[in-house]
Amino acid sequence: VSDSSAFTPQERHATFALCGVFFLRMMGLFMLVPVLALYADKLAGATPFMVGLTLGVYGLTQACLQIPFGLLSDRLGRRPVITVGLLIFTAGSVIAAFGQHILPVMIGRAVQGAGAVSGASLALASDLTREQQRTKVMALIGIAIGIAFSVAFVVGPMIDGAFGLRGLFLASGLM
Repeated sequence: VSDSSAFTPQERHATFALCGVFFLRMMGLFMLVPVLALYADKLAGATPFMVGLTLGVYGLTQACLQIPFGLLSDRLGRRPVITVGLLIFTAGSVIAAFGQHILPVMIGRAVQGAGAVSGASLALASDLTREQQRTKVMALIGIAIGIAFSVAFVVGPMIDGAFGLRGLFLASGLM
């Protein structure tokens, strides 16, 4: 009789792969939070309002596209939709990295948010695990996000100090 409280090798692999995806994606996002506001007087066209909008537009596009991406992942499969979403996020990072004005940075952030794959990723976690393991899997993903948040607030300013805002966006895209 198998122990239903233990992960199967496939569940373990899926869980840690998805934790890694969430960690890297959220780390890239969170690194910008403590730093972007410092660029209010350095980017052409930047005002405190525009910088705040640039920070927030990610969440707006993300919120608008979560359900459509989820529905698409039901039809086309989770992995292709997640892959496309991560590529969209990367494209947004590159757009923002090379913006010399606040508007391209804002557009880049909006495109980053358009890679709305959190719902599809959590659905994939649900697809790949048994019902009795889902609470643990979701908790581990939440822990990965929390660690990413904590680490990002230390690493983000360090990357900014070494490579500037462009370096932060490029690091975000690489992650």
